[in-house]
Amino acid sequence: MRIVFFGSPDFAVPALTALAREHDVVAVVTQPDRPAGRGGKLHPPAVKALAGELGLPVLQPSNLRDGALTVQLAARSPDLFVVAAYGRILPPDLLEVPRLGPWNVHASLLPKYRGAAPIQWAIMRGESETGVSIMRMEASLDTGPVAAVAREPIRDDDTGGSLAARLARLGARLLVDTLPRIADGTVILRPQDDAAATLAPPLTKADGHLDFAHPAAVVSARTRGVDPWPGAMVMLAGEQAKLFLPKRVSGEGQPGEVLGLVSEGLAIACGEGAVAFAEIQLPGRKRMAAKALLAGHAIPVGTVLG
Repeated sequence: MRIVFFGSPDFAVPALTALAREHDVVAVVTQPDRPAGRGGKLHPPAVKALAGELGLPVLQPSNLRDGALTVQLAARSPDLFVVAAYGRILPPDLLEVPRLGPWNVHASLLPKYRGAAPIQWAIMRGESETGVSIMRMEASLDTGPVAAVAREPIRDDDTGGSLAARLARLGARLLVDTLPRIADGTVILRPQDDAAATLAPPLTKADGHLDFAHPAAVVSARTRGVDPWPGAMVMLAGEQAKLFLPKRVSGEGQPGEVLGLVSEGLAIACGEGAVAFAEIQLPGRKRMAAKALLAGHAIPVGTVLG
């Protein structure tokens, strides 16, 4: 089949890799290069880098609504679109281009967690299971009928990054398995129950601020969900530090109170129970094991983190 692929971050890489093995990918549409790092140097999306390795044509439009991309892609006569974490909503005229429709690899069990950050919010809200859905796209946000789902447990130590990597691979397999039924018209579409829908809006830096007044389970889930971005943040001696790799431990104290170093890391009291963080990152420094960092930078027991 002739396929146009839309995607940007690492999550989309396994899907494009799988498609390129078995189908004719006539174009790859990805986000424009963005500045990153202290120097502000432009960096390409992960999907652009892979497309270059595979010799696939790449388009990086800044405007999807002026009709130019619609004309470009229609000229390539695609059978279908595949979208995986592209990061932008496709307008209705673009959705009408492919003969067999536009299809999305979405990292949740729809209708749960519609939106830009389904992986992170599933962790942050304490879900024990998530998965991937193959959905026929509509103009509205993640509302289209579902062609296939695959389930994946959320592990106690999962971060947004680790879970995204597993779901990316799972989604690629599910996509390849589903495409033959889309091609021959035997795919069965299940309408979503809008009443059961939940939203997963894009993360902001504010989502990384920890509130130790919450129970330890909530603090742990928040920390894992915002790893790697924006990271779980606290105020320490007037500066913003980041905490990683949480594990619930025994202990009690004022919410945010440092209880000391334990085998699992730096223990901090929560509204109920305590959480130990195995790694810490101080401003302007690298992420380090808590034990190593505390050897050269004491955080006294009784310190209250904001």
